[in-house]
Amino acid sequence: QVQLVESGGGLVQAGGSLRLSCLISERTFSAHVMGWFRQAPGKEREFVSAISWSGGSTAYADLVKGRFTISRANAKNTVSLQMNSLEPEDTAVYYCAAGHSGRYYYIDQYNDQYRYDYWGQGTQVTVSS
Repeated sequence: QVQLVESGGGLVQAGGSLRLSCLISERTFSAHVMGWFRQAPGKEREFVSAISWSGGSTAYADLVKGRFTISRANAKNTVSLQMNSLEPEDTAVYYCAAGHSGRYYYIDQYNDQYRYDYWGQGTQVTVSS
């Protein structure tokens, strides 16, 4: 059973920063594309960012481009999301997800939640104004 556990969420003021981490219990972690999604109250889950198995390719939603940075450490089975210049509109539950590499050629194609196989339980991020 593959498990993903997010951490690092919390309450922060607008303009502040948070770093989310996701630990995956999967020996073949390096074979997976990793993604972050978020869901705000009353809204659908939306793509935030994705990173290829090697870390060499990344993708970001336009709303977070330039503010968020995704990274991974395959030796530690972790993926992180550094979030800077946070805005109240970033308030949401953030989910980590893993999808099998090689299914799609471009990292941008992993912006669809249905292209992922495993999900974490989510971590709350609240940005106050």
